[in-house]
Amino acid sequence: MTRSNIVVVMADQLAPQFCGAYGHPTVKTPHVDELAARGMRFDAAYCNSPLCAPSRFAFMSGQLISRIAAYDNASEFRASVPTFAHYLTALGYRTCLSGKMHFIGPDQKHGFQDRVTTDIYPADFAWTPDWEAPDERIDKWYHNMQTVKESGTAVATFQTDYDDEVEFAARRWLIDRGRDRAAGDKSPFCLVTSFIHPHDPYVAKPEWWDLYSDAEVPMPEFTLMPEDQDPFSRRVMDGIEASYVPLTEEEVCRARRAYLANVSYFDSKVGAIVTALDDIGELDNTIIIVTADHGDMLGERGLWYKMNFFEHSARVPLIMAGPGVKQGEAPNACSLVDMLPTFVDIADGIDDMLGEPVDGRSLMPLARGECDPVDEAIGEYCAEMTPYPVFMIRRGSLKYIHCDPDPPQLYDLATDPLEKVNVAGDLAFAEQAAAFSEEVARRWDSEQLRADVIATQKSRRALHAAMEAGAGEAWDYNPPRDAAQEYVRNHVDWTAAATRYRYPPLKETDK
Repeated sequence: MTRSNIVVVMADQLAPQFCGAYGHPTVKTPHVDELAARGMRFDAAYCNSPLCAPSRFAFMSGQLISRIAAYDNASEFRASVPTFAHYLTALGYRTCLSGKMHFIGPDQKHGFQDRVTTDIYPADFAWTPDWEAPDERIDKWYHNMQTVKESGTAVATFQTDYDDEVEFAARRWLIDRGRDRAAGDKSPFCLVTSFIHPHDPYVAKPEWWDLYSDAEVPMPEFTLMPEDQDPFSRRVMDGIEASYVPLTEEEVCRARRAYLANVSYFDSKVGAIVTALDDIGELDNTIIIVTADHGDMLGERGLWYKMNFFEHSARVPLIMAGPGVKQGEAPNACSLVDMLPTFVDIADGIDDMLGEPVDGRSLMPLARGECDPVDEAIGEYCAEMTPYPVFMIRRGSLKYIHCDPDPPQLYDLATDPLEKVNVAGDLAFAEQAAAFSEEVARRWDSEQLRADVIATQKSRRALHAAMEAGAGEAWDYNPPRDAAQEYVRNHVDWTAAATRYRYPPLKETDK
């Protein structure tokens, strides 16, 4: 039986609330909407850590970040951790990464046979936070409100340069798979194409900005003043300078308009990948997944960016379409650690092949429209702007958030989707709150995890200082290229090169 190809199109910092398929009233996302219209939309999908690198390492490994020490944006993703790219390659898939995955460390492929672009962020330990000085800003790379104030338009940015390269490289790799098919190679493939948009800076190309007017930009639904925030949110608010750098309504509107424009820009990249699959005749044999590493608060609750477990930050879009996937909506809570077992399931792999335990389950039963008794997502945050780990349990309609020095938080999303009312101290929820508190104590040793995080931070800061002084070589990925073997060269007959590159190839009757 022919196994389905797998193509993942990943956004960075895309909250599902800003997608048309999830009900946004004005955003223009026709390509994502079309996939949702013919596939399965997961309505309670979460990242496992609301920060780029940790979230992506959980996505790749199927393991929670505390299990693999993937704490922050400067945590090494160890080469010994198996990823879905390793498993799919072992199962006979041709695997490729085009775009961002924020790998930290000397292993910059983690099982992918092909990697066709560099990453957009540094691969070393430069961005290591310091939990022994959690209130100190690292101004070189911490978010701040200047990013919001500078929102607007530009003909080009480092982000548009990058995403245009990612699209081109991914399309070319897919066309090469079409050429392979024409030459008789029918191996299935897995392509992960990962874009940086709509991540801040909130700067859009004019053609995307002009898709919207200010009147089409909904403003934040629920905001809080600094003094009304829970303690962890207040620390985040202070860390990003939102507590003391005021924003005007016009600045907030401009940032949200640019964000919507960049969501539409990302949507166009989804369309380009779908078109390439159609061009090579593989669209009907490919399961396409659209998702993101985390969301963006974008002014909701007075917060920006991510780094918390509220819905706009922690939830991600998750849409699957392709062979065997039913059209519908899946209400069960799930998360990015579920993707590895899902991909292994698609590839007809077996659990016995897994080199390490995984924390997720296959979502293919839900994708096929079947019942799934599991309705749960687990989150962990161990990065900047906190001195202790922050944990989340989403089960059914309830979401519980715990950090040792802070009061617990419990929200009933069925009746309070904007998370306005913390019911952790409500007598009506006393039993549930107590059960969640006991579960946190069973699942995690917060003090030990804190000690582990601090130990790795000290180690990484020392190593980074040594690397800055010249010890070792940079880990930033440099895609290999041999121009002597490309296009028309002296060792290849001109007509042979033309035949090899032409796709679709000429039929015998046309020659």
